[in-house]
Amino acid sequence: MMDHRYHINVFWSQRDECWVADVPDLKSCAAFGDTPEEAIAEARLAIEGWLESASADGLPIPEPRYRPAIYA
Repeated sequence: MMDHRYHINVFWSQRDECWVADVPDLKSCAAFGDTPEEAIAEARLAIEGWLESASADGLPIPEPRYRPAIYA
């Protein structure tokens, strides 16, 4: 499988009382953790699973495009 470098947004969810790691380029790809590091580690697993599932289903794999405004 191709190696992609997708941006991960990490933020605290007051409602869920945990850290959320969201991958904007991959629809509905997100993970949670008790620490930011845990959420990021889980997001990396979610990215891998998302890409494997899309590939197995013959769906297009989006190129990593998202960049936060501070990097633009």
